[in-house]
Amino acid sequence: MCDLPATASCADPGEATVAKRRGPSRRGVVGALAAAVTAGGLPGLTATATASTAASRTSTPSGSEPLSLTLLGTLGGSPPLAARFGISSALVVNGRTYVVDCGRGAVSQYMRAGLSMPSLAGIFLTHLHADHTADYFNFPLLSAGVEGKQGFQSTVDVYGPGPSGLASRVADAAGATPGIAELTRLASRASAASTTFFLAEHLGIDPVTLLDVHEVMPPDSAGASSAHTAPTGMAPFTVMENDDVKVSAILVPHGAVYPAYAYRFDTEYGSVVFSGDTGPTPNIPRLAKDADILVHETADMAVLPELGYPTAAIDHIRAVHTDVTLLGGIAAEAGVRTLVASHLTPGDPTVLSDAQWRKSLRASAREADFRGAMILGEDLMRVPIPSARRS
Repeated sequence: MCDLPATASCADPGEATVAKRRGPSRRGVVGALAAAVTAGGLPGLTATATASTAASRTSTPSGSEPLSLTLLGTLGGSPPLAARFGISSALVVNGRTYVVDCGRGAVSQYMRAGLSMPSLAGIFLTHLHADHTADYFNFPLLSAGVEGKQGFQSTVDVYGPGPSGLASRVADAAGATPGIAELTRLASRASAASTTFFLAEHLGIDPVTLLDVHEVMPPDSAGASSAHTAPTGMAPFTVMENDDVKVSAILVPHGAVYPAYAYRFDTEYGSVVFSGDTGPTPNIPRLAKDADILVHETADMAVLPELGYPTAAIDHIRAVHTDVTLLGGIAAEAGVRTLVASHLTPGDPTVLSDAQWRKSLRASAREADFRGAMILGEDLMRVPIPSARRS
């Protein structure tokens, strides 16, 4: 395996170390940490496979599968909707659960999916927009020291973007915008009253002590910065590795956001890639090359004018998100076996029905001659992983 890139640890952001996390313990040696850079198709399946034929929604995940993927929430954007929960996914590898993004309701959806809180081994945040972080600190805050399947008592590793280098524009928050380490400290501070009251009665655990936070920054060789957020010539770099999974990342363009990542999870049973929020970029096919599943965000640009969006807003959305018409081409270029559309914009089914989404996905696959499966993501959907099913 390749060496790990520049990252930073919440526990000691100034110290550079190199190590690999291996073995069965979730509290084993963590992936390499170095000082942060602040400058800156499936045979036999058609391309039109639908949720009813290619995936299922369930509240009781099978414990016999070595690798399973559950979409906890599939909504694009921040405004809360009743029909869809905030963006979040859960990948289970040999009984350890890794959550990618923590949108609104992620904790509740995690429990509704039948996932065990003590199995939570890691949280990965693609970027620090509110619709991807809203429920992040609720995982330790609501579960610290709780007995049984509703809590966890051992450390959970958190991987997320470091500081952008941009100055904060928030009132009473002068200075640089925080990365995931400072965001975690501030969330813990905001919850200090609740934690203190519980601890005064000898109940629970200080939630922040159950997180081992790692700020992920791209290697210097990528040439990235807040002014050059996603260089197209960069190579994927390793974020974390243990005996079960290797996690790689690549930068993706998402407007002013820096860093914004896509993540790839490679296991002996299969590979799953999460695009995060991104405009069109060759970095996604590069990261997702020959993966079993690519979970990709998408927007239907054609419907936005009908919703009254001004031209400037549509132009912005087109630049920082990926039109559904492009998904087939991305899947074909990457050579993935299955593409799952998620982080749907617009996410309101009364505005754009599931049938309309699936029609657009089929058209995109035909246009690109993509022969794999195209699946419309739904909340609590279990997505079959071809390699895992064959194992």
